[in-house]
Amino acid sequence: MRISILMGKRKEESFSNPGLRKRPRQEYTDESNDELDEEEHSELQSDSTSSSQSTSGEVGIIESIQLKNFMCHSMLGPFQFGSNVNFVVGNNGSGKSAVLTALIVGLGGKATTTNRGSSLKVFVKDGETSADVSITLRNRGKDAFKPEVYGSSIIVTQHISMDGSRSYKLKSKTGALISSKKDELTAILDHFNIQVDNPVSVLTQEMSKHFLQSKNEGDKYKFFMKATQLEQMKADYSYIMQTKSRTHEQIEQGVGLLQDLRQHYVEKEERYKSIAFVSEMETNLEALKHKMAWAVVSETEKEMKPIKDSIDIEEGRTEKYDQKLKEWQVKVNEAEEKYKAIQDKLEKISEEAQALQPQCVCLKADVQAKRKAYNEAEAHYNRSRTELKRLEKDDEQLWKRIEELKNSADQVSESEKLERQKKIAQLKEQLKSIHDQEVMMVHEMDQFQQAVYKSKEEHARLQREELDVKQALDSKQRQLKELADSKTNRLKRFGQHMPVLLEEIEGAYRKGHFKHKPIGPLGAFISLKDAELTLAVETCLKSLLQAFCCDNHHDERMLQTLMSKFYSSGYRPQIIVSRFRNEVYDVRPRAVHHPEFPSVLTALEIDNAVVANCLIDMRGIETILLIKSNPKAREVMQSKRPPKNCREAFTAEGDQVFERRYYSSDNTRPKFLSKDVEAEISHLQKEVENKMAQLSTSQCRLCSNENETRQNEDYLNRRRRQQKELQMKIRRINIEIADLENVEEHQSVDISTLEDEAYENKHKMESVKRDMEQQKGKMEDSKIILRVAERKLEEIKEKLHQVEEIASPVKDELNQADLEVEKSKHHWQHYEEKQKEHLASIKKLKGELAAKEKELKEKIAQATQICPQRIEVNRTVKSLDTEMNRLRDQINSKRDHHGNREEIIKQLIEAKDKYQDAEGKVKNLKKFIKLLDQIMTQRYKMYQQFRRCLTLRCKFYFDFLLCQRSYSGKMSFDHKNETLSITVQPGDINKAALNDMRSLSGGERSFSTVCFILSLWSIAESPFRCLDEFDVFMDMVNRRIAMDMMLKMADSQRHRQFILLTPQSMSSLPTSGLIRILRMQDPERGQTMLNFQRRHQEEEED
Repeated sequence: MRISILMGKRKEESFSNPGLRKRPRQEYTDESNDELDEEEHSELQSDSTSSSQSTSGEVGIIESIQLKNFMCHSMLGPFQFGSNVNFVVGNNGSGKSAVLTALIVGLGGKATTTNRGSSLKVFVKDGETSADVSITLRNRGKDAFKPEVYGSSIIVTQHISMDGSRSYKLKSKTGALISSKKDELTAILDHFNIQVDNPVSVLTQEMSKHFLQSKNEGDKYKFFMKATQLEQMKADYSYIMQTKSRTHEQIEQGVGLLQDLRQHYVEKEERYKSIAFVSEMETNLEALKHKMAWAVVSETEKEMKPIKDSIDIEEGRTEKYDQKLKEWQVKVNEAEEKYKAIQDKLEKISEEAQALQPQCVCLKADVQAKRKAYNEAEAHYNRSRTELKRLEKDDEQLWKRIEELKNSADQVSESEKLERQKKIAQLKEQLKSIHDQEVMMVHEMDQFQQAVYKSKEEHARLQREELDVKQALDSKQRQLKELADSKTNRLKRFGQHMPVLLEEIEGAYRKGHFKHKPIGPLGAFISLKDAELTLAVETCLKSLLQAFCCDNHHDERMLQTLMSKFYSSGYRPQIIVSRFRNEVYDVRPRAVHHPEFPSVLTALEIDNAVVANCLIDMRGIETILLIKSNPKAREVMQSKRPPKNCREAFTAEGDQVFERRYYSSDNTRPKFLSKDVEAEISHLQKEVENKMAQLSTSQCRLCSNENETRQNEDYLNRRRRQQKELQMKIRRINIEIADLENVEEHQSVDISTLEDEAYENKHKMESVKRDMEQQKGKMEDSKIILRVAERKLEEIKEKLHQVEEIASPVKDELNQADLEVEKSKHHWQHYEEKQKEHLASIKKLKGELAAKEKELKEKIAQATQICPQRIEVNRTVKSLDTEMNRLRDQINSKRDHHGNREEIIKQLIEAKDKYQDAEGKVKNLKKFIKLLDQIMTQRYKMYQQFRRCLTLRCKFYFDFLLCQRSYSGKMSFDHKNETLSITVQPGDINKAALNDMRSLSGGERSFSTVCFILSLWSIAESPFRCLDEFDVFMDMVNRRIAMDMMLKMADSQRHRQFILLTPQSMSSLPTSGLIRILRMQDPERGQTMLNFQRRHQEEEED
């Protein structure tokens, strides 16, 4: 309970200085007599004669106040108050009551306390949105509030909004904002003992009218109780007694519940005692649990040892793999340098050969032309020589025949000879004609034979062309069907059997035949960011798009078995074995980076890390650029050094570009990765139509060729038959001629005819000889020219041959160097893969070890919870578990008969805890009630003593003050009926009877009221006291007496501040440095700020 009236907080210094001395405590009842006994009266009277001077107040007094837009005033102040007596004088409407109201509101008082309204918003001036009140409190001396923060003054500023809300700002003397919280203001007011709602501190006109001017004795009693805060103490005591009554009821209820809880506890205790015989087995079981807990720890530690050993062994091999990788990296670098050197050498040789090639071509053409001329001359010469030999032979035969005829002329008749010669001549003529026919026929046969050979060659070529077209057509039709099927199932683009194969793989994986599910086809997991690069990527990856990836060789063999159901040997998709990883390799150090063109890796969106890693391993996609333009690709790769880490590039047309080589693509359209299926189907349909048209054209040409071949063969066979017939005729004629020539008859021969023929033949021979000599000359000339041309050609060929001989071993060296590079890379990749597998194995072992260590920690923690002290166990977990199960079975058997022991113990503990808790609460409540009774009895006695003390002091001060004007009076307190009656009689008390205050004049009543207020001021503690229009009903005499009494009290209590509001001018006040008059001027129309005048300008003392 907070008691605001602090009798001993400061040194009490009133104008009479009652200063009660301690005496033995007496007991009083509520109906105790409040009359003064002689001892008390003498003490108070002696104290009243003494007076002391004290210094001015140091904490809590009002230094200044300023109002803005408050009530009907735009601006009031700032008013500087003195530390002792302050008179605020002025006519009605000048702002006196506004200052007092602002003091209450500004220090946190409620609007109802001012009796000026029910809400703060009524204090905001009409037409304005807010009002502000600023109050400065003194904060000096040893009782100062946080002087290191606020300094010697505390400025309390309150902002009142139009909606009735308010906010505080607490500032230091320098104006710095310290706090905006209401709690801080409350702490300051409590520290200074400022009570703005206490009529002793601030007494407004309305409060005075309600309590002091009221004729009701109960209202006066309430005023006394409120001023001394005995009313609050009484209310607190009543609340405590009500709480005590409710607590009594709870105790009575708790006692009944306590009996039930005790009975329940006894029942559970009896049941627990009935199962005590199971304890031994449970104790044994608990011991086994302890052993089991640490046995599990021991076995886990044993399991960790081989893993640690394996890690040590594997880590010992790490250096070996690192060394191997370094060795093979060095060999790769050396092989690549050697390859490049040989490649440069070969390119120089190739450049020399290319420079000789045009000369060789020209010389070849020249030699061919000259050889043709020489062959023609030689052929002409040979024909002439053959003709000459024939003529020489004919000449020899003619002269021989002439000799024979001359010799046989005497024996054969002339007519027979002539006849025989004529017939022989005819037969020869016929023989020559037949011979000419045979020559012509042989020539025709050669032509027909050549035509047949050409037709057959053309036929073979057309057959090959037809087969190629058929194969291409089948392929296109198959692709078209796969594309059409892929509209419903994209996987069919990778092969007709692919969806079924994947279903088989899924089924086998569910059955546990795979350790890790194979991933594929790889092309199903990738897509392109730029569709224009589709053909380039397909050309780059080729068969890898249909490949599968397996984690281990066991899964590879299982996948091969599944593939054999759908694919024949040699046609199944490729299977790549590589450890699966969940993250993509970090290839940034070895990847190609180009500001304009992407690599294959960056151009793809790959859904699976395993697929990305597989393409990196198998194809090195991080080192391959994709460049749409062919000229740009040549420029980037071949005009200057390729970008760093770039091995090759692919164009949008699928062409492959190396630093010194360029390969055109055979494909014109993508097959697997195209996103626009409809466009691909349309394109393939057009290609199928074109291929079918090509096939039809090829078949027509093939049929025409077959007809032409058959016709030429018929012609050839006919000519062969005719040749045979001619040959038979020639043989018959030759036989006939021989027969005629061998006839022994002597015939006459016309020798002259034969001689003429011989001479003619001789002339022909000479003509042929001359022609032959000419042809021989031409032939010799052509031969010389040909030899020169051939010699030049041979020289060029020799140079080319020499270059080729030089290039051949260089090519062999280049091929060998290329093999060495590939071999070194293969070994390096092999050891890199081995290292990866090795590191993965170490990581896996470390992961297993970490898991085991974590498991060990958990098991140690579990074991520690079960048994904090480690136990060395020689038995296995299995044997301990068997024995524990046996004990559990026995315990469960007993529990089935007697019940669950743990449940019974749990119920017993719960019942015991509930009973003990309830019993403790009841005992504590009884002790609390007993102690509360003692405390309240003691406190109530103190309250009664305190009330009686305040009553006696109030009576004494009231009597003393009345005596100042020779009045007599009496204050009668009836605490039982809560009434206060005041009787006053002007003049000597012994000469006149006491009258009720209602019978007094207005001035006498006001004077009596002032005496009552001053009596309350004397017994209550507050740093300042405010009184509004205290002398309104007094005459000049009573006003002067009351004023003197107040000034006398103020002079004796300089540590307090007095603020008195009056409409009087106060011109008759004595001159004093302790008195300050603030004179309010009457408001003028349109005036926004009211000034005030001070009669006394002296500054207050420090």
